Amino acid sequence: MSAGAGWMLPAAILLPFVGLMVGLVLGGRHVRLVALVTAAATAAVVAAAAGQFLSGGAPLEYVLGGWAPPLGVALRGDGIAVAMMLVVTVVVAGVVAFGWGQFAPADGGEARAPFMFWLLLLAVWGSLNLVFVSGDLFTLYVALELLTFAGVPLVCLDGKGETLRAALRYLLFALLGSLLYLLGAVLLYGAYGTLDIRMLADAVGQGPLAWAALALMTVGLLAKTALFPLHIWLPPAHAGAPAAGSAILSALVVKGSWFLVIRLWFDVMPGVVTPAAAQLLAGLGAAAIVFGSGVALRQQRLKLLVAYSTVAQIGYLFLLFPLAFGAGDALVRGDVLNGGVLQAMSHATAKAGMFMAAGLVYAALGHDRIADMAGLARALPVTVLAFAVGGLALMGVVPSGAYLAKKLLLTAADAAGQWWWVAVLQGGAAFTAAFLVVVLRSALRAAPAPLALVKAVPLAPQFAALALALCSLLLALAALGPVPSHLVSNPLAAKELFATVMVVLGGVLLALGLSRRSLLRAPGDSDGDGAIRGATVAVGRAAERLDEFVRRWPTASLLLVMLAALMGWLLMPAGAG
Repeated sequence: MSAGAGWMLPAAILLPFVGLMVGLVLGGRHVRLVALVTAAATAAVVAAAAGQFLSGGAPLEYVLGGWAPPLGVALRGDGIAVAMMLVVTVVVAGVVAFGWGQFAPADGGEARAPFMFWLLLLAVWGSLNLVFVSGDLFTLYVALELLTFAGVPLVCLDGKGETLRAALRYLLFALLGSLLYLLGAVLLYGAYGTLDIRMLADAVGQGPLAWAALALMTVGLLAKTALFPLHIWLPPAHAGAPAAGSAILSALVVKGSWFLVIRLWFDVMPGVVTPAAAQLLAGLGAAAIVFGSGVALRQQRLKLLVAYSTVAQIGYLFLLFPLAFGAGDALVRGDVLNGGVLQAMSHATAKAGMFMAAGLVYAALGHDRIADMAGLARALPVTVLAFAVGGLALMGVVPSGAYLAKKLLLTAADAAGQWWWVAVLQGGAAFTAAFLVVVLRSALRAAPAPLALVKAVPLAPQFAALALALCSLLLALAALGPVPSHLVSNPLAAKELFATVMVVLGGVLLALGLSRRSLLRAPGDSDGDGAIRGATVAVGRAAERLDEFVRRWPTASLLLVMLAALMGWLLMPAGAG
């Protein structure tokens, strides 16, 4: 354990909050510069912590106030915490570059949106670092609430009624999830007298209280992560948020609650979890992939398409749980957990770049209607390239982080004989390809006249989006250093080329069948679908109606309670009832 360098952990947390307070005092004319200086300082500390961890090979630890648990609170930075802190730093750097011109101080004085954006960005960063290194469950609760209250205002920076309603919906449902998490933490504290993760791991055993606590906390975190069918807040939040805000929400904020599920299952109660409960988590993930993708392909607006694809991509993050069980039904760390974390890192960078690209399209055209983007590739080639690269990275082409993550999970699924997750992992990439087909088909189409842009888009934000997308596409190289041939193949090898072609072909077929407008018709052609197309369109419409149903407040609230009860029942070992 590396305690001497442990000061870097509280420094990584405090620096963003100190910058927030300094920016609040100095005002909107200076807050952007304060955010830049704070970002540079925090990035240096995170990089130093990562270097210390890699050179020492031991987790970092810092005991706050010199009081050891259970009386005090310990901060701990293990491998997955350091990795997540690094990827957050990269995304924040991209967001700063992207938003530097968009959220500049007003000429005549302070403007509310730029002022709040930079403060909220720092608050999200500090809260996430606290989530990653917290060593006890109550500090994690505090970090989660800080993250929620920093993320919600990003939805309604424009102050419009529609975005305020979306922000309120996000806040209320996130607080319901927090209530379930806190109730589970109270049960654990009442039974064991501590909330320190290491102490609980040694003390918690099978029993009704442990089953109830884990079920409540897990489902509460699923609500904050927006895992299907608890995604009531995510689409409207992304629809109204600025592009930089959507990038933060999708790439970073939802990762905090997902990371806590990892902590609960792998570190706090690995002896309590069961394969049946893990299958439920992965089943919800698979449903998210299919359902979210189907609804995404029905969207007419680019930003909503990317938002619903986030619903689908979140599902991938939960496929690791049933694959992480070793001999004797014990949950173990290893390549499966590494694959899940790598998937989260890849999604964060790629999706941030794609939301930025979508925002630039809206700024340039004055709309983001997919059907009316003919000529976009000629007008904004860097932006379209950023969107395409992000999509390719999420498809899992070599050498993206998603490719390596999928490779690790497929290996585990084959070893465990769980062929059904192999089908989900392989088929999910085709849905991602379908998004790209729908968007690129429109963007690459020649326009009858040069596309008129309502606003010139600077190159700096376009390259910021492209840089984040490239980070995801090349993540496997950074994760592996010298690339082992058995993990990452030559992208030009026949096997890899065939796999990529099959994924793209599957995406084309899905796009042809599920998209709102047939891709084989020109924009002015009259409608008239054949029997097969009519049947697939009916499936897409059914998915849209289901989406409307599950995102109603009564339905979402009932599903939250039902999933908590089902999770608790599945956590009971066979014969325990």
